[in-house]
Amino acid sequence: MQILFVDESGTPPPPEKQNDTPFLVLGGLVVPEDFWSRLATDLKRVKEYFGITGEIKWRYFAPQKPTSKPHSLSHLNQREKEDLRTRLYKTICLYKSIKIICIVTHVPSAYRIGYVNTADDLYWYSYKQLTERFQYYLQDISRTVGQRIHGIIVCDHRAPKDDERLRELHHQLLSGSRDTVSNYENLIEGLFIAPSHLSVGVQFADMVAGAVFRRFKANDDRFFKQIDGAFRRSSKGTLEGYGLVKFPKVGW
Repeated sequence: MQILFVDESGTPPPPEKQNDTPFLVLGGLVVPEDFWSRLATDLKRVKEYFGITGEIKWRYFAPQKPTSKPHSLSHLNQREKEDLRTRLYKTICLYKSIKIICIVTHVPSAYRIGYVNTADDLYWYSYKQLTERFQYYLQDISRTVGQRIHGIIVCDHRAPKDDERLRELHHQLLSGSRDTVSNYENLIEGLFIAPSHLSVGVQFADMVAGAVFRRFKANDDRFFKQIDGAFRRSSKGTLEGYGLVKFPKVGW
């Protein structure tokens, strides 16, 4: 069993605000079921070393203003935060069986597509791209081991109505009740939604999404380089279209 943990960086904007948030990133971390406990143990060890009692979020690494509300990383200085971030990324890359699959959506280009008209459409078609690549990855593994490998998806929770819509869209994908390109024969069950502070995998997915978002939004690849080795690639080593998928493919 493979588990795809998903979190986003950037908020899907409505058409009239598309230039305010030009990128949406869905960060996906694929973890084999028997590696989850190792990842959880590693996260616990890192948090204990840095004296962290709450969840770890990408936005907590930014310099904190004196008037800002305290969070789980508030007691760390900037050097310590960078050390923490590096250790988290090294943890991801430590296990060759853990893979990254990310979707980078260029919002203005997506809205020029005839079928993307709302913020929901933006998220839906980005999510569809992610599920397709996860299905392809499961097919690749199945061919390698000679038996079907199944997968489930765990997403960070959003607003209740957003969660409900995403559950329904996920069901439509798997049931074939909505036009799809892929046959999701390796995915099982409905969508699992978990608050990030209760999910080890979602916290790591958030760190992945943040690194990829930073690369495209600020043209800063410092953090992206730290996780580069964990991205899914083709047999020839191709990254784009496999572990890093741009949506839409052209126009930006």
